[in-house]
Amino acid sequence: MLLAALSTAVLGTLFGVLITGAPGWDRVKQSFFRADIAKDSLPAILDGLWLNIRLFVVCATCAVALGLLVAVLRTLRGPVFFPVRALATSYTYTLRGLPLIITIYLFAYGVPGLRLQGTPSVTVLGGAAIVITYGSYIAEVLRSGIEGVHPSQVAAARSLGLNYRKTMRFVVLPQAVRRAAPPLLNDVVSMQKDVGLISLAGPVDAIRAAQISQAGSYNFTPYIVAGVLFVLLALPLIAVTDWVTLRAARRQNAGT
Repeated sequence: MLLAALSTAVLGTLFGVLITGAPGWDRVKQSFFRADIAKDSLPAILDGLWLNIRLFVVCATCAVALGLLVAVLRTLRGPVFFPVRALATSYTYTLRGLPLIITIYLFAYGVPGLRLQGTPSVTVLGGAAIVITYGSYIAEVLRSGIEGVHPSQVAAARSLGLNYRKTMRFVVLPQAVRRAAPPLLNDVVSMQKDVGLISLAGPVDAIRAAQISQAGSYNFTPYIVAGVLFVLLALPLIAVTDWVTLRAARRQNAGT
């Protein structure tokens, strides 16, 4: 433990000396690490971060629900369900391959261009783009968890008189979610970061507030402030993800 701390301290010191000793460090420091500009821009960025937090909670909930629905549809068996499986497969293939930025542009600017009555705000449309994009990733994670459940579990449940719906609800899905928890949480962590892309649609979130502050000061420090806040916001979820991953690995090792 002492050796690890010592080596970390030495490496950190060398890294710091390398950066601060660079010829252009003074210019970079003035452009990215101005304390006075950070202090002035912090209130506006915090106000924008509240939008990111609310958007993340809503998008994460909706994306998990959508991903679970698509995962179940992709695992349906029988020729009669082929159109549903094909539709779900096309959705996951398309949205996983389409960059999120393009999806946000299509929703935030393409949908209002149709001039339909009742069109929601660009914040809602941008959030919908995030939901359907991450829903495709989550669907594949949950599908792998569902298909990882041994067929004997399903056979045992059906032999006890459970129908398909109850078998999925009480037997398959609990095991699938437990198996898929680590990669599922990793997707949620990525989503927490990518909700900042909502600024592309126009709403004043933390990134947009930083951009406005940067335009007024001609300094990039507000972006550093926004980045630090996003990291601090992600740390608890990252810690939970690591804990769940470690717990799953210990359970698997204990089983073997």
